[in-house]
Amino acid sequence: MASKRFKKIFLIRFFIYFAMITGTVMTLAQFGPVLSAELNYRMDQLTGKKHRLAQTVITSEGQTQIGSNGSEGPKASNASSMPEASVETGQGFSDLAANEEAIKPVSTEFGLVIEKINANAKIVANVDPANEKEYTKALAEGIAQAKGTTNPGEDGNMFLFSHSTDAPWNIARYNAIFYLLRELEAGDRVIVFYQNRRYDYIVFDKTTAPATDISFLINRYDRPVLTLQTCDPPGTVLNRLIVRAKLAGT
Repeated sequence: MASKRFKKIFLIRFFIYFAMITGTVMTLAQFGPVLSAELNYRMDQLTGKKHRLAQTVITSEGQTQIGSNGSEGPKASNASSMPEASVETGQGFSDLAANEEAIKPVSTEFGLVIEKINANAKIVANVDPANEKEYTKALAEGIAQAKGTTNPGEDGNMFLFSHSTDAPWNIARYNAIFYLLRELEAGDRVIVFYQNRRYDYIVFDKTTAPATDISFLINRYDRPVLTLQTCDPPGTVLNRLIVRAKLAGT
């Protein structure tokens, strides 16, 4: 009798511990990226740590080099055609202060860097926001550019989004890159690389909209505007957080 009672208690405890461990692992898998982003951001605030785009030089072969000092290096052959699209970016490693960390762009072919929140990701071009299979695949790689919206530097609306509703456990994971968008304020800088050229956008507006509101996607502008969208509150699909920025110098 004692042996049977022991086995019963053992099995009950085993399943309880198993459920607790499984739940913890699933929670970390789902919310780990956003929790990590939040923790790192708060630690940076406490320690005064800043993230700066390192000196980036694009060679004529389209290769990216991170400079070790502030000296000028080789440039892409067409880089001088647009003043706002300089290929030399940020600071060299030797120019960084003790409390600054250099950011090397994930992609200069099509990528995004937001120094304030240490966001650094590839942008997947021409993604249909109404095609769940298509945008789910794109968001597994980085940030999606909504199909039909403009490219960097062009007049109009370039719409970038980082959200997914294909499964609840993917909502937080696919929002991790833009999780800290809520920290951006007017005047903050968003840097977009496109075809090995840099475009600086300055934030001018931040708002929350219902998930059914597509006006920010279909808006048209007579100047280059960048629209960033993510889910709000974080980890849900109830609303959309919208951040808009205009091309520097326009």
